[in-house]
Amino acid sequence: MFPGKINPRKMKQMMKQMGMEMEEIEGVEKVVIYTSAGNYIFDEAQVVATTMQGVTSYQITGEGRFEEAVPEIPDEDVALVSSQTGATEEVARQTLIETRGDIAEAILKLAEQ
Repeated sequence: MFPGKINPRKMKQMMKQMGMEMEEIEGVEKVVIYTSAGNYIFDEAQVVATTMQGVTSYQITGEGRFEEAVPEIPDEDVALVSSQTGATEEVARQTLIETRGDIAEAILKLAEQ
């Protein structure tokens, strides 16, 4: 943002003149960002809140990992896959989770076994 080395005190002064404030949020244990595809999880994250012209934005620094969302599987789908393949409901549900709720793919997968 700024060329060369700048004294941190001078940087703070310049930011204040521009109406910009930065504050590190203390004691953050975990940050989770929820999306429809899954969740981004940051354990031991450093979070800095920056306020400029009345708008606050947050910067997350740390190692994140992505956990895919487990699809909701209706009981009717489990019963259908189970009846079509002869598999137990538990196996049918697990196969539907693996195929992300695709009934036809679950039936084909279980039929191959």
